[in-house]
Amino acid sequence: MVPLSLDFSLPRRDFDVELALDAGAETVALVGPSGSGKTSILRAVAGLARPVRGHISCAGDTWFDADRGVDVRPESRSVGYVFQEYALFPHLTVEQNVTFGGGRADRLLWRLRIEHLAKAKPGELSGGERQRVAIARALARSPRVLLLDEPMAALDPHTRGGVRAELHDLLRELGLPALLVTHDFEDAAALADRVGVVAAGRLRQVGSPAELLGSPADPFVARLAGANVLSGVAARAAGGLTGVLLDAGPTIYAADEASGRTDVVVYPWDVSLSHEAPDDSALNHLRDEIVSVTPLGNRARVRLRTLTAEITTASADRLELRPGGEVVAAFKATATRLLPHT
Repeated sequence: MVPLSLDFSLPRRDFDVELALDAGAETVALVGPSGSGKTSILRAVAGLARPVRGHISCAGDTWFDADRGVDVRPESRSVGYVFQEYALFPHLTVEQNVTFGGGRADRLLWRLRIEHLAKAKPGELSGGERQRVAIARALARSPRVLLLDEPMAALDPHTRGGVRAELHDLLRELGLPALLVTHDFEDAAALADRVGVVAAGRLRQVGSPAELLGSPADPFVARLAGANVLSGVAARAAGGLTGVLLDAGPTIYAADEASGRTDVVVYPWDVSLSHEAPDDSALNHLRDEIVSVTPLGNRARVRLRTLTAEITTASADRLELRPGGEVVAAFKATATRLLPHT
């Protein structure tokens, strides 16, 4: 028996959300840009939005069936919902927030390591603490499904990494089907067993984070996963490689086969930077101007006019990278994926 089975169409102003997805005792992240229909999917599962066709079932119980006229009320669906920004009641204590929808708080507060905050109010809590209170409230009803709407969005970058690790461990411990929506692929990859990419109400691809990174279905999925996507014209080259004359000018080489209009996929972490072309196994060398250098913990994201590289901050400091300067971006043919142009 599949714990959660979804197959429905939900009308929106600009498009219909069409979703067919089964989830076991796992975390499935739905990732896509704002306005792509992600939150609408959660609302349909929770009974807060009514599809026009299809079904929604959980552990053998039918919550919605358009053909049979079944539409179980939200309060009768065994769903725990963690809203974006957490939606805690500011005038209630942590304990009162957790017990508001019924259920006991003591064990949940202990499990989430917030028992010492039972008498505190949300305004006294950090972002990570508020998140744990919201999750405790969602779990107080002993739900069969957990829904999380942008659970990391309210956190500042300084605390994001630690809270994300805690949430990852908690989701594994719970063993519940969990649907999580986010616009951030890094959050999705860190938290979920599987990731579904959503665009304009459609699932473009579903797979493990490694599958989406290694074999994106199309350039949209690749971009969402953080890749550089460059366009050009491909033709067979020497040594069994494919040469791609980029629209931006230079020719680069890939181990994949392609011909005609092609999109080139290169991830930032596969790009190295130097002041002169390196004498190594990387066949692709692009001299380009630096647009910006953004520190990201112990790494730096360096945006060039053509593509973006992600290198260590030590390398960025050693190279003295500054906007307006020039560098050579190098990457291997084996790290260069080719997809049909769309």
